[in-house]
Amino acid sequence: MPTSAGSPRSRRAALLEFAVLGLLHDSPLHGYELRKRLTTALGIFRALSYGSLYPCLRGLVERGLIGERTDDTGAGGRRPRITYELTAEGKEHFQDLVAAAGPDAWDDDDFDVRLAFFSRTEAQVRLRILEGRRSRLEERLANIREASTRNRERMDGYTLALQSHGEDFAEREVRWLDELITAERRAALDPGPAAYDDLDHPSAAPSGTPSGTPTDGD
Repeated sequence: MPTSAGSPRSRRAALLEFAVLGLLHDSPLHGYELRKRLTTALGIFRALSYGSLYPCLRGLVERGLIGERTDDTGAGGRRPRITYELTAEGKEHFQDLVAAAGPDAWDDDDFDVRLAFFSRTEAQVRLRILEGRRSRLEERLANIREASTRNRERMDGYTLALQSHGEDFAEREVRWLDELITAERRAALDPGPAAYDDLDHPSAAPSGTPSGTPTDGD
């Protein structure tokens, strides 16, 4: 996800903005509903606090990407709730973001968030991100295997078990990505159901990877 700086904090802030815009793309939401969807559907935001969410929302409002609507029907002395909705500029900005497919989109957290909004991403962009992610994982897998071979005699049983776990996890994700890439290519040749609908096990994503787009039921 492009940012103005390379620090982890700025990367996370950019991902949060992207996710907020994506969730507001379909319908307006209150801050509470936004946080609930972010924390339940996207692992990177599992511990997201209002102290991080509301500055993000204020920044998006100031940039004209989202608007605020106050609900004046608060009962029992409750403060009116603010509903956030995407502006025309926000929709255009979100489309620019989902059209990006650079190397950042292949990283762990970025890929998970991008995958959650694949249904709003063009097919060729989805395929490029999936192929880039697979290449990144294949490189990681090769490094794990090389380190395991080189250092096996110096590792104790626990370290070997951890190494094996990392290798198994990377292998599973590479196989899963192979399935998604095959489905995307098949769908490009024979348009019809969504590519994910053709998979035998669409929810069999490796642990920690979202298996679909956040919905109202999340």
